[in-house]
Amino acid sequence: MGENLFEVVLPPMNKKPTMLVVDDQALNIRLIRELFHEEFEVYMATDGLKAIAKVQELLPDLILLDVVMPNMNGFDVCRNLKSDPETRAIPIIFITGNFDEKDEITGFEVGGADFIHKPINPIITRARVRTQLALKQQADQLRSVALTDGLTGVANRRRFDQDMVNIWRQSLRDQLPLTLIMLDVDFFKRYNDHYGHQAGDVCLQKIASALKQTLRRPQDLVARYGGEEFVCILPATGASGASHIAERLQQKIAVLQLAHADSELSDIVTVSMGLVTQIPNRGFSLEEFIQVADQQLYRAKEEGRARVCAIELSADFGQ
Repeated sequence: MGENLFEVVLPPMNKKPTMLVVDDQALNIRLIRELFHEEFEVYMATDGLKAIAKVQELLPDLILLDVVMPNMNGFDVCRNLKSDPETRAIPIIFITGNFDEKDEITGFEVGGADFIHKPINPIITRARVRTQLALKQQADQLRSVALTDGLTGVANRRRFDQDMVNIWRQSLRDQLPLTLIMLDVDFFKRYNDHYGHQAGDVCLQKIASALKQTLRRPQDLVARYGGEEFVCILPATGASGASHIAERLQQKIAVLQLAHADSELSDIVTVSMGLVTQIPNRGFSLEEFIQVADQQLYRAKEEGRARVCAIELSADFGQ
C-alpha cells in the first residue's frame, strides 16, 4: 500500500489559476465559463454544500458565488469557508440579481471581497475578477516570504506548524497514511567549531536543497525545524514508501560529500532520521504524533547516529 501511495507527481507547467463558479442556474455558469475559460481553470458547483466540498478539494484561487440558492445561500457558504483556516484566504465575489445595500453590507461582513450584479457585464466582471486575483497573488507572495526560512529557502517553523495542522486534518478526513520525518545533522556543533559558522550555513543550505530536490511531489513539505534540524511531511505515504524516501534522502546527502573532519562517524556530513507513520484517528493528537517522530530521532542518535529509526502506528493506536 505504501509503495503505491508514493508516486512522484510533478506540478504542471504554466498552471492557470483556478476559479469556482457557484450558481444554481446552468446558464449563468456557462456565461461565466465562456468569459474566463482562457484565463482560468473554471470549475462549477450548483448548490452550497457541493460548493464547500469542491472548495476543500480544489482550494481555488477565486470563488464567484451566487447569493440566492436553495438550501444554503451564498452568505452561509461564505461564513463556512471563512471559518476554516484552510479556505479563509480565498477571495469570494458574490453574484446577485438584487441591488440591496443591506445585502451588500451582509456580504462584506461575512467576508466577501466584492459584488457582481446580474445581468453580468463582461467588462466590469473581468475587471473585478482580475483585481481580486491580483490582490490574492500579492498576498500569497507576502505570505510565502513570511513562511520561508531566510537561510535555507525551505519552509520555516511557522509554515510547518500551519501546514502540519491542515495536512493532519486532511489525512484524518480521507483516512490516508501520513508520515513525518525529523532529521538532524550529526555533530553539527563540531562542524561549526571546526569550519566556522559561515561554512555551517552553507552546509545547511546544501542539505536543505538536497531534501527539496528529493521530495518533489507538490503535497510534500520540507521545513527547517530549528538549528540543524529539518522536518519532512509526506501525506498519503505509508511506511514502506516512507522508508524508501528516507533511504533516498540519506543517499542524496551522502552524494554531497560535505567534508566533516571532526565527526566521530565519517569524514563527510551524515544525518540521523526519525520517522513515524499512521492513519490519523481522533484519539491520538497531532502533538503526540510529532512527539513520536522526535522520539524516533532520539533513538537514532542513541543507537549511533547516521541512521534511520522508524515506527508505524496502527490506525487505532491511541484510541
